[in-house]
Amino acid sequence: MKKLGNKITEIFKKGDMILLSLCIIATIFGIVMIYAVTQDEGTHYITVQIGAMLAGIVLYFLLTAFDIDILAGQRSLLFLFNAGFIGILLIWGIEGSSGNRSWLDFPFLPFNIQPAEVCKITYIIILAKTMSIHQNRISSLRSVSPLVFHMLFIVGLIIMISSDTGVALIFVFIFITMLFIGGVSLWWFLCGAGIVALATPYIWLNILRPDQKNRILALFDPSIDPSGRNTLWQTNQSLKALQNGGISGMGLFEGNLSEAGLPAKHTDMIFSSTGEQLGMLGCLFILAILTAIVARIIYVGIKSPDYMNRLICLGIASMLLFQILINIGVCLGLVPVIGLALPFISYGGSSILTSFIAMGVVSGIKMRPSREISAHYIRPY
Repeated sequence: MKKLGNKITEIFKKGDMILLSLCIIATIFGIVMIYAVTQDEGTHYITVQIGAMLAGIVLYFLLTAFDIDILAGQRSLLFLFNAGFIGILLIWGIEGSSGNRSWLDFPFLPFNIQPAEVCKITYIIILAKTMSIHQNRISSLRSVSPLVFHMLFIVGLIIMISSDTGVALIFVFIFITMLFIGGVSLWWFLCGAGIVALATPYIWLNILRPDQKNRILALFDPSIDPSGRNTLWQTNQSLKALQNGGISGMGLFEGNLSEAGLPAKHTDMIFSSTGEQLGMLGCLFILAILTAIVARIIYVGIKSPDYMNRLICLGIASMLLFQILINIGVCLGLVPVIGLALPFISYGGSSILTSFIAMGVVSGIKMRPSREISAHYIRPY
């Protein structure tokens, strides 16, 4: 019993309680906004969100106490887990509101699980461990090949099974960021850019659906949707909601579009809902709290002298940063509509749980001193 008490004390002393506090503040703010826009639909959404947050906090402490090196040492099993967990969507996958076959329904849970959400974390750990093994020859073909294979395999599996382009792009962004930070030669990035340029016409003609093409083209040519009620409907409603809010908003629980006409008002468009009810000030608060979370993760990563742990932290930071930028970009009409949640703010039990799990991994890295300092070059910041 005394050992358990000492362990708990150590977690509170050495774990990242600042990061946990920031995450709880962001999630509670999100819960308030979710209730504000769904009050007429009962308490189901906030009940799920509160439950997911509490479960996430428990997982945060468990992962703070867990040595991530043990999990990273089983990267082959992690790869099989990723392939199996995403692959199981072929059999038991169900469609979400966006029509993507991305979810699993567990009867004992009050919300559906999105396997790709969980796999983002194990994917980062696999990349970081593989790069740490090959760190002394990180730019060699032998080192880069397994990294590229893993990325293409997971991304291909996601697109083939669920057609979830937004989630697939997160995996690509994490991959590029981690390789760049890890010190992989810029020559490889030039090669990758060339391949993407050559493949773009084929992807446009043979892979993208007509509705996906229209979402992209409508950003540059509004005449594709002259009525504004088809391809541009969600974007237009989002911009109107933000315009309605002005500087200080219409008041909590007082929105017009966020109460009725805004699609995905409590999920993908929660930023616009906040903008209408709390105005620019509410939006700035969201930006401030999420920026603080990302900055804290980067700080922990930079302070870690271990190559693998640093990559894990910065990979998690890039994952959150991409989701934040794309989600807000969609709300502002700067990028095509992609169904990505705003971390800690949007409704979604699966998203909240995996976000707290990722933060727990970061906290565990902060708590546990590195075994040795890597002498390998890591790109400066």
